[in-house]
Amino acid sequence: MTQIDISEIKPGSHVTLNYRLAMAGGADIVSTFGDRPATLLMGAGQLAPQLEAILMGMKVGHHSTVQLKEDEAFGQRNADLLQWVSLETLRENAMVGENFTPGDLVEFNAPGGGRYAGILKEVGATSALFDFNHPLAGQPLAFEVQIIGIL
Repeated sequence: MTQIDISEIKPGSHVTLNYRLAMAGGADIVSTFGDRPATLLMGAGQLAPQLEAILMGMKVGHHSTVQLKEDEAFGQRNADLLQWVSLETLRENAMVGENFTPGDLVEFNAPGGGRYAGILKEVGATSALFDFNHPLAGQPLAFEVQIIGIL
């Protein structure tokens, strides 16, 4: 019988952990420390790939905070991801009677059946400006983790 080594986090590991993602100034974005721990499957997309990479090799009992620079967690902001979308396209993606205001997160149908989202920045006469960058792109963040279990 083959012994499975579960002593450290690897791709495919199920990991039970507490984690906190916070702005550099300390405001929490998400935290499981005050609630119950999360259980994640590494490589399944439940956590951003950059954050998963930080967890690789950690062992049960590990507890640390990693400071992430502006480009390390969700990448730099990309000016090419600020795009104008026709009001017709916006209406095609709206629920009946839905109104949009700057700051709203709007989902669009992607070719092939997927979905993508952007934040509405402004509405013009014939089109609307959207930011399709991740909302945390270009932000320095703190990522605190406490590893509870690995399967």
